[in-house]
Amino acid sequence: MDSGQVLVIVAAGLLAVAAIAQTAVVGIVQVGDAVAFGSLVALGELLRITLPGNRESAPIAAAGALGYALLLGMGEQPAVHSALQVIVITAGGMIVGALPHVAAGRPAKLAGMASRLIAVACVAFAFRPLARIPEIRGHWWAALPVMTLLVVLAWFVDAVIGALIRTEELPARFSVALWDELRVQLPLGVAVGASALLIAFSSEVMGLAAVWVFTGPLLVTQVAFRRYVGIRSTYLETVRALSRMTEVGGYVEGGHSRRVSVLAVAVGRELGMHEPELLELEYAALMHDIGQLSLRDPIPGGATVLVSSADQRRIAELGADVIGQAGVLDQVADIVRRQSEPARGAEPEPPAASRIIRAANAFDDLVGNSADRDRASAALERLRLGTAAEYDPGVVEALSRVVGRRALSRA
Repeated sequence: MDSGQVLVIVAAGLLAVAAIAQTAVVGIVQVGDAVAFGSLVALGELLRITLPGNRESAPIAAAGALGYALLLGMGEQPAVHSALQVIVITAGGMIVGALPHVAAGRPAKLAGMASRLIAVACVAFAFRPLARIPEIRGHWWAALPVMTLLVVLAWFVDAVIGALIRTEELPARFSVALWDELRVQLPLGVAVGASALLIAFSSEVMGLAAVWVFTGPLLVTQVAFRRYVGIRSTYLETVRALSRMTEVGGYVEGGHSRRVSVLAVAVGRELGMHEPELLELEYAALMHDIGQLSLRDPIPGGATVLVSSADQRRIAELGADVIGQAGVLDQVADIVRRQSEPARGAEPEPPAASRIIRAANAFDDLVGNSADRDRASAALERLRLGTAAEYDPGVVEALSRVVGRRALSRA
């Protein structure tokens, strides 16, 4: 676990312990409401999903917790629970919902749970004192702007914590990680926020039935997201399987495409590329050598860096034509086609992804799966000597930093 994850988990744990201690003294008020919302949070944690980028999310749990934090009343009875009770019920529901995952051998995802708990706590501490004010409790048009603003705050806090964790974990630039986090979380964030507001307002009229009625649409949305993520994962696995054709056919060394892909994505992240660009870069890097399947005689070792520029262009063109047949990877095909162009002198200049693949492929052609530092240093020096025309200086320096971090991690 990274230090950022540990810090978030410890902060949430201390918050939960303090809330439990205070609640143990004063007791839980309106027990029926607490049990209903705690059950909803537990169900949401049980049904949590994984978003693109291996992000863990529990939309139903988040909506239930926020709805409880923003609750004005249940039927004709006003909601008088405190912010600390919201934290206790949310934390308890999360733990109960996570237990089946742990029993099944899956990770508990403590960092994600801690992040959601902190976001809910911010809303609870801000709104529970306001819920006692008659002007807020009795007039929905006065409460709605405040509640909407707090829902947005919770979404933003969760995104900031997620971005901080990913910045350390990947590593990545914080500004890039935050933008990606906001972009990925926005669709579900809107659904979660709308569901929480509907639950909070409708509970005054419908009672506990509102808790479950307005969870249904969010459940349907979650199923749709789960299918989308599954399709995207299958698509990537299909591309990875296709990329191994050159290895199975003996055109390149085993693991070459995967190593180039991992290296290229790391360099792209080092240069501040966003996730949609990184996904295209990963696809293109996996299939960058697929044009070699058209060669009558394989290149020794599959090292395209050792063949002429004309042969490199021909391989790139053939590979782009193959990828273009899919009809949905036009941008990836263009990246593969232009990987053979030198970094300087071409008009227009090759895309950043093409320049990254050109450098990453050359490095792996020269180093392979060797962990020899001297060999890696010699390969980087060779790329620097060819930087003026063949390789982008910025890409080579980013590649050098990535390689250096990997060498340190192995030491």
